[in-house]
Amino acid sequence: MAVFLKRALVSALGVFLGSSMLSGISYEDSSTLILVVLLLGVFSAILKPMLVLFALPFVVLTMGIGLLVINALLYMFAGYLVDGFEVASFGYAFMGAFIITMLNLFFNNWINGGKSYSRVNVNRRRSVGSVGPEGGRRQSSAEGRRIDRNDDVIDI
Repeated sequence: MAVFLKRALVSALGVFLGSSMLSGISYEDSSTLILVVLLLGVFSAILKPMLVLFALPFVVLTMGIGLLVINALLYMFAGYLVDGFEVASFGYAFMGAFIITMLNLFFNNWINGGKSYSRVNVNRRRSVGSVGPEGGRRQSSAEGRRIDRNDDVIDI
């Protein structure tokens, strides 16, 4: 629940900054801002995964810019649904989504509590064996490799 609230605060800051910096985005009052942020949170949780799945080739071909297009479409949809929140064009929606994305990247460490979701372990063990044609060491069939519990092993 804390992560959702932090993301909502960052999104509210993004919508506020977007409306302050861009003339094509505006909202009437703070209750409209809260409604837009909640709606964008619901869209990000429910609609965005489905849209990304359907548009995956487009997202891959554009090297991730397609995600900004999807975010801009959701931003425009929120502007269409909420009275008092106006988005003038797709360009303004794209810039608003870009501001929110940059703020999410900037505050990501704070949102996730400093936790990293990826971990890489490098074990530097030297095996005694012959040198292969590529210059790397080969493990002889008589040698065994100790496998730790957290090792990811792919033997070919």
